Amino acid sequence: MDLLRATLNGADLSATVPTCPDWTLAQLARHSGGAVRWSERLVTTRAEENIPPQDVPAAGGPDGDDPAALDAWLAETAALGTKTFRDAGADASAWSWTDDHTAGFWARRMTHELAIHRSDAAIAVGVAYEVAPDVAADAIDEWLDIVRFVQRHVPDDSAAELKGAGRGSIHLHATDAPEGLDAEWLIEFGDDGFTWRRGHAKAAVALRGPLTEVLLAFYRRRPVDGGQVEVVGDRELLDFWLERATFG
Repeated sequence: MDLLRATLNGADLSATVPTCPDWTLAQLARHSGGAVRWSERLVTTRAEENIPPQDVPAAGGPDGDDPAALDAWLAETAALGTKTFRDAGADASAWSWTDDHTAGFWARRMTHELAIHRSDAAIAVGVAYEVAPDVAADAIDEWLDIVRFVQRHVPDDSAAELKGAGRGSIHLHATDAPEGLDAEWLIEFGDDGFTWRRGHAKAAVALRGPLTEVLLAFYRRRPVDGGQVEVVGDRELLDFWLERATFG
């Protein structure tokens, strides 16, 4: 959250976010803080069912458009979330929309939520963006699990189309991963859906580049033709994935 606050510091909060065109920077900040407040409430109450966001105290942020008040709310939100997640421990029970009903799920989800929305803010402001390699790699892991969950449980979502044993496979390859971080992935399609695993393998198409840029391209935050990543092989298969991989 502190990195998001730093990115927003001094920015025109009324500016539109290109990667989330329905939002301004102020709305992006309120969404991000609200998500942390909501997940924190689920954990602190050990919720057994969903809590509507409108029932979460201060989830909408401060009244008015004062940037200082918004920043103070984000700082308070960060402190609240950090304390709750640390005090609860990863195994504490908390409702979630997945099969994993633990505080650890929410701590991980919010880490990646903030990392991706910080990229949205950085792109809107026009500043450089980097994310820690282990966070970027785990964000790709989680994104693949989310898309697979949506595919299996939301049959009318476009992710349900990510199947077909004859389609080939997709390889993601971070070219700058530090030693010891296995930052390569293989996605394989079957008749019932897709599977994925970490590791190097030949595939019908490969998306290659710095880890941060692979993450942003895979999350559709940067275009694959923007020069930061390289596509080798069946571009239509990669586009097929990118057009259908959704978060519900």
